[in-house]
Amino acid sequence: MRDHHPHDENAPHPDVWHGRATNRFQWLLALVGAACMALGIQLAVDSAWTSGAAPLVMSVVGCIAAGLLVLFGTLAFVHVDLKLDKESLEIRCGHIGLPRRRIPLAHVAGADFEPHVTPRHWGGWGYRWRPERGTAVVVRRGEGVVLRLWDGHTFTITVDDAESAVQVIRDRLRQGTPGAAR
Repeated sequence: MRDHHPHDENAPHPDVWHGRATNRFQWLLALVGAACMALGIQLAVDSAWTSGAAPLVMSVVGCIAAGLLVLFGTLAFVHVDLKLDKESLEIRCGHIGLPRRRIPLAHVAGADFEPHVTPRHWGGWGYRWRPERGTAVVVRRGEGVVLRLWDGHTFTITVDDAESAVQVIRDRLRQGTPGAAR
């Protein structure tokens, strides 16, 4: 395990710990979505099709719909923010903050550091669920936090300085969060 910041093991953690992971590659995919939308708009404005309105409408609607889906789907996962306070973890994705998930610390049985979370293992970027692995928010390859929940599920989040987040979670669980193992 690597140590990102020198710290005293007995030093108190901040009341609110913030972490973030960013994937700049998603911006390229967002440009592809914008290009699809632009193509749909251009088709609608500059159409000289003589084969009828139905193919034109289908092309315009298809391009704009695909563009919106790609644009908003990628912008939602450009980054993920993790906020850890004394009572819960809150995960927010993208600039709008959606999708969002709040997990009370009382529901967390433990936390582990995972040095190699990859989109390939989860089936891509985004908010993912796999029956054998649990749920995850994956915005890039790299380190992450794996939460073990009391209901037997796991929740994985890619976040920079994941080791620090795990340490803060473990310390908060040891401090006697209701429902947590000591």
